[in-house]
Amino acid sequence: MESQLRCGKVIAGVEIEITGNPASHRYELALDGETAFVSYRRRPGVITFVHTDVPERLGGRGIGGRLARHVLDAARADGLKVVPLCPFIAAWMDRHPEYDDLRLPADTPGA
Repeated sequence: MESQLRCGKVIAGVEIEITGNPASHRYELALDGETAFVSYRRRPGVITFVHTDVPERLGGRGIGGRLARHVLDAARADGLKVVPLCPFIAAWMDRHPEYDDLRLPADTPGA
Protein backbone atom coordinates (compact mmCIF):
# COMPACT_ATOMS: atom_id res chain seq x y z
CA MET A 1 0.00 0.00 0.00
CA GLU A 2 1.38 3.39 -0.96
CA SER A 3 1.48 6.00 1.75
CA GLN A 4 -1.05 8.78 1.58
CA LEU A 5 1.40 11.04 3.40
CA ARG A 6 1.06 14.53 2.02
CA CYS A 7 3.16 17.58 2.64
CA GLY A 8 1.53 21.00 2.84
CA LYS A 9 4.43 23.47 3.07
CA VAL A 10 4.70 27.11 2.10
CA ILE A 11 7.20 28.32 -0.49
CA ALA A 12 7.30 32.04 -1.30
CA GLY A 13 3.87 32.53 0.25
CA VAL A 14 2.29 29.68 -1.74
CA GLU A 15 1.20 26.44 -0.07
CA ILE A 16 2.54 23.46 -1.95
CA GLU A 17 1.59 19.83 -1.80
CA ILE A 18 3.65 16.77 -2.64
CA THR A 19 1.51 13.91 -3.86
CA GLY A 20 2.11 10.32 -4.86
CA ASN A 21 1.36 9.41 -8.46
CA PRO A 22 1.54 5.59 -8.45
CA ALA A 23 0.49 5.31 -12.10
CA SER A 24 3.64 7.21 -13.11
CA HIS A 25 5.78 5.74 -10.30
CA ARG A 26 6.69 9.12 -8.90
CA TYR A 27 6.07 11.71 -6.21
CA GLU A 28 5.25 15.14 -7.59
CA LEU A 29 5.29 18.77 -6.51
CA ALA A 30 3.51 21.19 -8.83
CA LEU A 31 4.32 24.90 -8.55
CA ASP A 32 4.17 27.85 -10.94
CA GLY A 33 3.05 25.65 -13.84
CA GLU A 34 6.03 23.29 -13.42
CA THR A 35 6.28 19.84 -11.85
CA ALA A 36 9.25 18.61 -9.85
CA PHE A 37 9.34 14.89 -9.12
CA VAL A 38 11.15 11.87 -7.73
CA SER A 39 10.65 8.69 -9.75
CA TYR A 40 10.86 5.28 -8.15
CA ARG A 41 10.53 1.52 -8.54
CA ARG A 42 8.88 -0.63 -5.90
CA ARG A 43 9.09 -4.25 -4.96
CA PRO A 44 7.92 -5.93 -1.77
CA GLY A 45 9.48 -4.12 1.18
CA VAL A 46 11.78 -1.92 -0.93
CA ILE A 47 11.55 1.37 -2.83
CA THR A 48 14.33 2.40 -5.21
CA PHE A 49 14.57 6.13 -5.91
CA VAL A 50 15.72 6.38 -9.51
CA HIS A 51 15.69 10.06 -10.48
CA THR A 52 14.92 13.50 -9.08
CA ASP A 53 13.98 16.32 -11.42
CA VAL A 54 13.49 19.94 -10.41
CA PRO A 55 12.81 22.21 -13.38
CA GLU A 56 15.27 25.08 -13.69
CA ARG A 57 12.54 27.66 -12.99
CA LEU A 58 11.96 26.04 -9.58
CA GLY A 59 15.63 25.77 -8.66
CA GLY A 60 17.10 27.48 -5.62
CA ARG A 61 13.97 27.16 -3.48
CA GLY A 62 14.84 24.00 -1.58
CA ILE A 63 12.32 21.96 -3.54
CA GLY A 64 14.68 19.04 -4.11
CA GLY A 65 15.29 18.79 -0.37
CA ARG A 66 11.57 18.98 0.39
CA LEU A 67 10.94 16.17 -2.09
CA ALA A 68 13.75 14.07 -0.60
CA ARG A 69 12.45 14.48 2.95
CA HIS A 70 8.92 13.71 1.84
CA VAL A 71 9.72 10.54 -0.11
CA LEU A 72 11.89 9.22 2.72
CA ASP A 73 9.20 9.97 5.31
CA ALA A 74 6.70 8.18 3.07
CA ALA A 75 9.03 5.17 2.77
CA ARG A 76 9.32 5.08 6.56
CA ALA A 77 5.53 5.34 6.99
CA ASP A 78 5.09 2.44 4.55
CA GLY A 79 7.73 0.31 6.31
CA LEU A 80 9.99 0.23 3.24
CA LYS A 81 13.75 0.00 2.94
CA VAL A 82 15.36 2.44 0.49
CA VAL A 83 17.81 2.01 -2.37
CA PRO A 84 18.95 5.56 -3.23
CA LEU A 85 20.01 4.95 -6.84
CA CYS A 86 19.34 8.62 -7.62
CA PRO A 87 22.54 10.59 -6.87
CA PHE A 88 20.56 13.51 -5.41
CA ILE A 89 18.62 11.31 -2.97
CA ALA A 90 21.81 9.41 -2.04
CA ALA A 91 23.69 12.67 -1.33
CA TRP A 92 20.75 14.08 0.61
CA MET A 93 20.62 10.95 2.75
CA ASP A 94 24.38 11.23 3.36
CA ARG A 95 23.77 14.71 4.81
CA HIS A 96 20.82 13.54 6.93
CA PRO A 97 21.89 10.57 9.07
CA GLU A 98 18.45 10.41 10.68
CA TYR A 99 17.43 8.44 7.57
CA ASP A 100 20.32 5.91 7.71
CA ASP A 101 18.00 3.23 9.11
CA LEU A 102 16.04 3.26 5.84
CA ARG A 103 18.96 2.24 3.61
CA LEU A 104 18.84 -1.29 2.33
CA PRO A 105 22.23 -2.80 3.22
CA ALA A 106 24.42 -3.20 0.14
CA ASP A 107 24.99 -6.88 0.90
CA THR A 108 21.26 -7.64 0.74
CA PRO A 109 20.41 -9.96 -2.19
CA GLY A 110 18.79 -7.91 -4.94
CA ALA A 111 20.02 -4.60 -3.53
